[in-house]
Amino acid sequence: MAETHFAHAYIKGIDSMPRKTGVVASLVRDRYVADAVVILENTPRRAARPVLKAIQSANANLLNSGVSIDPKTVRIARISVTAGTRIRRYKPASRGRALPFEKVSSNIFVEVAGEEKEKKSAAAKPAEKAVKKEDK
Repeated sequence: MAETHFAHAYIKGIDSMPRKTGVVASLVRDRYVADAVVILENTPRRAARPVLKAIQSANANLLNSGVSIDPKTVRIARISVTAGTRIRRYKPASRGRALPFEKVSSNIFVEVAGEEKEKKSAAAKPAEKAVKKEDK
């Protein structure tokens, strides 16, 4: 039985509203990473690029973790978008007034899961050697 391994990536300070970024994240929730990459590369929204980078980062973290993971089994276990820091700005208005507004950023959390590659059984190797000796 293959063991499941997890890895995550947390991207902070994306210059996009969390609500707009969340729509893009919901497109790829609970999908395989290969499918998610294709979907996000063809999504015409500005937030698609940071979500794609977060998924690719989490995928690289899993594949380079030191455990042999089968890349075909890597799927998105969790993806969430939360509100990041808010920067207060002011816009000039008539009669010398200043109207405040906030620039809101997003934080993207992605967790991917993958199955460990099946190891070749040790019993199969001696049987192969026995067959080769018989042929000679």
